[in-house]
Amino acid sequence: MNTDKGFVARESQPRQETLAITRVSSTGSVLDSDAITIEEPLEIRLTAPGLDEFPLSITMRTPGNDNELALGFLYTEGIIRSRDELVTVEHCRPPLGDEGIHNSIRVVLGVGNTFDPALLERHFYTTSSCGVCGKTSIEAVMNNSQIKVPQSLTLTAEQVQQLPILLRDQQSEFSATGGIHASGLIGPTGNLLRVREDVGRHNAMDKLIGSLLLDNDLPLGANGVVLSGRASFELVQKAAIAGAQIIVAIGPPSSLAVELAEQTGITLAGFVRNNQFNLYSHPHRLAPA
Repeated sequence: MNTDKGFVARESQPRQETLAITRVSSTGSVLDSDAITIEEPLEIRLTAPGLDEFPLSITMRTPGNDNELALGFLYTEGIIRSRDELVTVEHCRPPLGDEGIHNSIRVVLGVGNTFDPALLERHFYTTSSCGVCGKTSIEAVMNNSQIKVPQSLTLTAEQVQQLPILLRDQQSEFSATGGIHASGLIGPTGNLLRVREDVGRHNAMDKLIGSLLLDNDLPLGANGVVLSGRASFELVQKAAIAGAQIIVAIGPPSSLAVELAEQTGITLAGFVRNNQFNLYSHPHRLAPA
């Protein structure tokens, strides 16, 4: 995680808690304990020169990497295009509850940002399972973003099949709770460069993209993303805006996800498990073994 002054949100927040449960099996029930993924709201607040601070979005997320989450969200919504447009990103309100969770983060934009608040035509509220609803057509996505996916990445079938395994090996929170999603960055040789986890699929993607923004690694080059679950329209949209060439999903895609991948030039692989997978768009990036 980037540690430059002004771009660090508090990372000491808990991401899981242990609860007393009753564990039931065919032999009866016993009192036990279980690790549970924490889900808390995060309010993203925005301000810029000449613009009064206002709440832009509320999302349900797993605490941690909140600065990356906020920046990834702003990037994929077209509000910021580079790290140079930022002044600070920081939690801005006292923590709540005994666990000290910070549920509000402020993003301060600099004078170089050309964001027009009048362009915000929808209220941003998201849950952890369903992302922002409002851009209802692929045409709207294509018209309002600068999607240009390059053609330099190819992977073999074996490399694609290994990616869910590599992702699972880096899912530390999933290992503890079994209740969290992940997005990972695929490197040019099919390696996994970084992983972000969150109770929400779209949040995990935003955290990954936000981390890349902080490192000045956007738009992507010869890279793809691997998803721990299904490939939804919104996840393909975010990956396309970031410049991903390949999306590898352990689960299935939706019809709109396939259509968007086809139109934006992304190779979309789904049901990647048990040494097999389906290619739904642009199969030319699958290299011979």
